Amino acid sequence: MHPDLAAAMQALKVNDLAKAETLVQARLARQPENAEALRLLAHIAASTGFVADAEQLLRKAIAIAPAFVEAHADLASLLCRLERPAEAVALLDLAMTKQPGAIWPLSLKAAVLDAERRTEEALALHEALVGRAPHAAIPWLNYGHALQAVGRVAEAVTAYRTSLRIDPGNGFAWRALTDLRTVGLAPGDIELMERALPQAGDGLQLAQLHFALGRALGPQGDFARSFRHYEKGNQIRQRLVPYDPGATGDLAGRVEARFSTEFFGERAGRGCDAPDPIFIVGMPRSGSTLVEQILASHPMIEGCGELFELQNLAAQLGEGGVSQTGWLQAVAEMDAGELQVLGQRYLASARRYRKTDRPFFTDKMPANWRYVGLIHLILPGAKIIDVRRHPLACCFSAFTTYFNRETSFPTSLEDLGRYYRDYVRMIAHLDSVLPGRIHQVGYERLVTDLERELRRLLDYLGLPFDPACLRFHENARAVYTPSAQQVRRPVNGEGLEFWRNYEPWLTPLKDALGSVLEFYPSTPA
Repeated sequence: MHPDLAAAMQALKVNDLAKAETLVQARLARQPENAEALRLLAHIAASTGFVADAEQLLRKAIAIAPAFVEAHADLASLLCRLERPAEAVALLDLAMTKQPGAIWPLSLKAAVLDAERRTEEALALHEALVGRAPHAAIPWLNYGHALQAVGRVAEAVTAYRTSLRIDPGNGFAWRALTDLRTVGLAPGDIELMERALPQAGDGLQLAQLHFALGRALGPQGDFARSFRHYEKGNQIRQRLVPYDPGATGDLAGRVEARFSTEFFGERAGRGCDAPDPIFIVGMPRSGSTLVEQILASHPMIEGCGELFELQNLAAQLGEGGVSQTGWLQAVAEMDAGELQVLGQRYLASARRYRKTDRPFFTDKMPANWRYVGLIHLILPGAKIIDVRRHPLACCFSAFTTYFNRETSFPTSLEDLGRYYRDYVRMIAHLDSVLPGRIHQVGYERLVTDLERELRRLLDYLGLPFDPACLRFHENARAVYTPSAQQVRRPVNGEGLEFWRNYEPWLTPLKDALGSVLEFYPSTPA
């Protein structure tokens, strides 16, 4: 790569878009047909909202270099983001036709199908990939993820083990294996992971190994070492995906100032009144996957998993990313027609994940608690379920979970406590100005008295009781969250008190939670 482009890539890593663009344009002035420069310019264009320009630049790069893998990957990703997944698939099908011996188009197509929740189609491609590249670790890892999502756990374990035989230091495979809590580790696995730590190729692999060791050591009763590995994994993750600890507090304050009883009263009757969506919000690791699995077992509800559609909508309304508050001012200035169009846009965007004709569907994105006010304004007929779990159990479980590189989330116990507190604060405010709008499900109540809590929930949704919901663990739908295997077993309370094993290290979390911990399950004034 030319030094100008290498410097541009470094500038992009620190989000210095202006410097990156200057360097890329300088190279294109000398080499207008430089495909790598065109790709980098497309990245800058997409980052600044010029998605049409980004698409054209990527198509030009591919025309110049038909085997340019990264340009194909970026264009496929962009097309999916623009809700044109069929075009992304067609792009990769064409690449496979032109290069029948190449593996990369097959791999990229499998990734697109995975992202679009077309798991059965993706599985066939993953099988083809491991057949064509049996000695490559990553295809086996991805195959294991797909198998795990559809509940074929034994086969997933075999795929992960195969990946590890090829690459014993594959942190992703170790973490995936240890996340399968229903599967025990083999003798010597912990030693193999510890031996892999010094050889980890980058911070991302190292973080995976630390989280895997934390998960492996806990069941053995070695809680001190387990906690230290979780702590190290989170410290690395903070460097990889920085988190702003003041963002949610700022948002909560702005929501309190903007969203009053009078504000919502003046806008009553606006938005799109479709009753289809059921939003499940709350903290990660709160039991939201269990709630969705239960509801998706009802014959009138389709479970669509974690959708990013609402976050994308909010990001488009504001000038920054999903953690910004620009959308608050934008929706405050919208008239009835504009709010209705926004609701319709959400429904159209979510429709691509629908596979059945059931009248209702779930959007189980926990972080959508930040957008409950937006949901009410654009989709007044939607239902909103807040899943609440004991703050120490919930926050510690989040501390032990590796979230992907696209998710900025607290990595310290102090920040987790503040995040939980901000979440409780915002929901409490919206509950006060929109009484009865949000239905709270208590995770502990759900686990200890499933039928009673389920009947309360179905009454809120206006749906009849169905015994299939009690047999949720028999539901064969694909599940893509870390709780996938837990919701394929009958409800049990074995994890309710597991956090107590780590209580000696949780003082910073307790201090940050403050009165929210003291008053749980009630909410402090």
